[in-house]
Amino acid sequence: MYLSKEKKEEIFAQHGDAKNTGKAEGQIALFTYRIAHLTEHLKRNRHDYNTERSLVLLVGKRRALLDYLKKKDINRYREIIKVLNIRK
Repeated sequence: MYLSKEKKEEIFAQHGDAKNTGKAEGQIALFTYRIAHLTEHLKRNRHDYNTERSLVLLVGKRRALLDYLKKKDINRYREIIKVLNIRK
């Protein structure tokens, strides 16, 4: 499996808190990792429409979390998009 327990723990430790996995930065980082994986999969399997739908849903969830973070704390928002290189 591409997303093991150890990989999740590593992502949460880097972007937020290893114990608090519900923190917005950790969730956004996890979604970003999953989005990158699905994007690579779709480059090889362009007719996999179920994965394409999953990717669109993940991007929507990440967008909602980013909007929430932007509304609550603009500095945390700016930091996470800079670290994850999400924006242009």
